[in-house]
Amino acid sequence: MNKWVYFFGNGRAEGRGDQRELLGGKGAGLAAMTALGLPVPAGFTITTDVCDVYYRKERRWPTGLERQVRQALGRLEKVSRKSFGDAANPLLVSVRSGAARSMPGMMETILNLGLNDRTVEGLARLTSHPRFAYDAYRRLISMFGSTAKGIPRERFDQELDRVKEERTRPRLGIDPGVRVADTQVDEAELREVVHRFKKIYVEQTREQFPQDPRDQLQGAVNAVFASWMAEKAVTYRRVEKITGLRGTAVNVVQMVFGNMGEDSGTGVYFTRDPNSGENTLYGDFLVNAQGEDVVAGIRTPLKLSEVQRILPDVYRQLARVRRILERHYRDMQDIEFTVEHGKLYILQCRAGKRSPQAAFRIAVDMAKERLLTREEAVRRITPEDIERLFYPVIDPSVPAQDLERRRLAQGIDAVPGAAKGEIVFTAGDAERLGAAGRAVILVRRETSPEDVGGMHAAQGILTSTGGKTSHAAVVARGWAKCCIVGCEDVQIDSDQRVMRANGRVLRQGEIITLDGSSGTVYEGEVPLVRPTLSPAYGILLGWADRFRRLRVRANADTPKDAQKAVEMGAEGIGLCRTEHMFFETEERRLAIQEMILAETPERRRAALNRLLPFQRADFVGIFEAMDGRPVTIRLIDPPLHEFVPHERSKQEALALRLGISVEAVAQRVEQLREANPMLGHRGSRLCLTYPEILDTQVRAIIEAAIAVRRQGKAVCPEIMHPLVMDAGELEILERRTRAVADPLIRASRMKIKYLVGTMIEVPRAAFLADRIARVAEFFSFGTNDLTQMTMGLSRDDAGRFLPDYVGPSRVFRTDPFQSLDVEGVGGLMKWALDRGRSSRPALKVGICGEHGGDPASIRFCHSIKLDYVSCSPYRIPIARLAAAQAALEDKKRR
Repeated sequence: MNKWVYFFGNGRAEGRGDQRELLGGKGAGLAAMTALGLPVPAGFTITTDVCDVYYRKERRWPTGLERQVRQALGRLEKVSRKSFGDAANPLLVSVRSGAARSMPGMMETILNLGLNDRTVEGLARLTSHPRFAYDAYRRLISMFGSTAKGIPRERFDQELDRVKEERTRPRLGIDPGVRVADTQVDEAELREVVHRFKKIYVEQTREQFPQDPRDQLQGAVNAVFASWMAEKAVTYRRVEKITGLRGTAVNVVQMVFGNMGEDSGTGVYFTRDPNSGENTLYGDFLVNAQGEDVVAGIRTPLKLSEVQRILPDVYRQLARVRRILERHYRDMQDIEFTVEHGKLYILQCRAGKRSPQAAFRIAVDMAKERLLTREEAVRRITPEDIERLFYPVIDPSVPAQDLERRRLAQGIDAVPGAAKGEIVFTAGDAERLGAAGRAVILVRRETSPEDVGGMHAAQGILTSTGGKTSHAAVVARGWAKCCIVGCEDVQIDSDQRVMRANGRVLRQGEIITLDGSSGTVYEGEVPLVRPTLSPAYGILLGWADRFRRLRVRANADTPKDAQKAVEMGAEGIGLCRTEHMFFETEERRLAIQEMILAETPERRRAALNRLLPFQRADFVGIFEAMDGRPVTIRLIDPPLHEFVPHERSKQEALALRLGISVEAVAQRVEQLREANPMLGHRGSRLCLTYPEILDTQVRAIIEAAIAVRRQGKAVCPEIMHPLVMDAGELEILERRTRAVADPLIRASRMKIKYLVGTMIEVPRAAFLADRIARVAEFFSFGTNDLTQMTMGLSRDDAGRFLPDYVGPSRVFRTDPFQSLDVEGVGGLMKWALDRGRSSRPALKVGICGEHGGDPASIRFCHSIKLDYVSCSPYRIPIARLAAAQAALEDKKRR
């Protein structure tokens, strides 16, 4: 018989910490912590297999589950010395979700199961605390009603607010405008709340609130399974690219209570600061509160450091738990806990979400503390961590008085960075406007899991309640999205779409700027810049560089791009697109247009000679920036029609500048028109038809190399001919290239070594790579065009239908223009590589398409033994990391 249920308690657990796929992250954590001897309440886990079967059996429990749950409940009653449903000594449990991957706040939790009209009185007598008992009962009714029965949570919240206004405020004489706290509602008022909640339940469901605890338990388990396919959970998995999971596990755990007075409470803490990575306890604590109060952000909590003052023994225990769990998991942990009458209970642990800055510091610090090896530290960082490091911050050059004038409010700095955009008050508006390309800031009193789509679409998030471990903070931190919470200076009216702060009124559509690093909200648009990188970033990427075999180059077309590439760690330029230089200034554009319109080689040369000094100067700047690193320069690639005007008014302006008739311009433009320009007169074909273009570009490259070499600096030019389809074609171009370059080098009396090679982007060239390699000294795979030609897809047009091909259980798992089609295009690359090196064993081979910055594509490039990848400057750190991780994976397999 299948084992569906795993018990834990009294220091022993049937499950193990490494069974995340079976027990879910929460269940595996509870089993591990129990085995470690930590103070974990007893309970049992229903496996993820059950969720899988539940959906396959049309939402019915598998055979044997009911009996195993009954047996586990019996064991729990024995361990706890309480009975489920017993009026004299009731056992209460929580029911929580827990998938193999962390999905904070996306699935359901129900607390205080086992309470009914009889057991609530028993709990009141047993604890001598009737207020606590009825507080727990009203929570159960609202959580069960909203989660298991779909009653809008607002109905319960509104009724609680009515009781506060009708009875609590007048009883305590609280001034209008001052918020009445949940903790100020007394026992009699809570009895009234329970009565009203049960009426809501009956009105909404046409049935009484269940009095049999076993009915409650079955309903709660089903509600957790149902939450796996809830829209918010499905959206979160899509956004986070979480696939391949069976479902969620369900954890049934004995209740411990943080709402039993001033010596009790509930909290969440991280074993290190998730924003900075500093090695210090970091978290929130609510006195006299229960369960979801901290994460929900309903009350603004105390900082964890306050626990050291009010409950010093508990703080010492938290520090001890931290040491044990960090040693065990060898990672920063996010821990939920409850304190009941001064006794600490650990309810959950998981790897903590962290900012990119914190990810680097934690990995480096843990390697220095010998919790990790350097290899493990490098494997811990994700490409997303690096990408998010470059998210913007407030420009430090903005005058302080300007910032102070714009200052609207101060909140809690939940996630660092900065963001600016239009104010929106609903997740739906954020998604709609974000999809239209507009930058928005989502402003809410608090966020809930239903807001996750809008949170992802927004540039930043602002809430008026909550702490650093509230739902908004936890989700935003996972996405490195600027977030400010607990901003009590801001009054939000979502219905009217208005926020008020510092005597000012702002409406939907007005601009605000968030500084998540300080928790400050500014009116209007404040300039943002990219941040300064931390020392830990440089240390960890230095380790990565030592582990990788693949070299990393940059796609860079200007001296400025080249300088940025060096700053990012580029080891050369893998693609310098010379045609981009033609568009830099009006003078350059005019020269290239004059060359295209010229009717004789002499006139074409005259126009190109005007371009020569510009190109030479650009190459000098690039060679100087690269300081001896190799620079692969692609000769002209686009078809000539891309350089000439197609609108009549612009043709007239060009004709006037060149002193020719507009008819001559229009006629030449029409001559250049092609039905399929991608497969037309472009690349090496242009240089065969118009060899004077090749002559000018090669001359500019070599003269620039000579000029830089005369400064005493090393140069390493690599001249690349694009779109070659035959060895004979390349042989003509290679001879012409050397006929221009060699006399210039001899006349300079300088020693300059240069290479001549080609891009492999035509499938025929890949098939004939052995012949082409007898001429070419290097190959560079132009995977953008190689993908188009191999798959018969136009990158510009495929977007209309490609989404139907991409996704789980579809034709392709990922977009082949973003991540290499390993089987098809990759197979062609492997063939070309092997054939090319069979003719020229020392053939240097790289990749320079957009795939050069994609981690999955880089892993493939490592596996087939390419020499380098080339990508845009800001993708270079990601490529360095991915190349190191590919090498470490390879080493692990061997």
